[in-house]
Amino acid sequence: MLIPHPLLGPRDAQEFTYLGDAALLNRPDPASGEADFCDYVYLRDNPAGTHRELWYHEYGDRSWLLVTRDTLTHEILDVRMARDVKTGGAA
Repeated sequence: MLIPHPLLGPRDAQEFTYLGDAALLNRPDPASGEADFCDYVYLRDNPAGTHRELWYHEYGDRSWLLVTRDTLTHEILDVRMARDVKTGGAA
């Protein structure tokens, strides 16, 4: 699978480490309570279809990417630098 890095162009997925659901960008306020933080740490969706994910370019420029990918076909629909995406809403 090739990931179209926004700065470096197409890169092999083996250069990256998959870090999970992009919802991790929406960390709850610690004051919101233990239950919210527990859900944040332990509960994950495993969707079939379009999903936003975090990928780390470990063997490259060490950037974090927000990848929108179809988990059924592995087609990559969108890639953005995670630093450019605001948390708390859609990218």
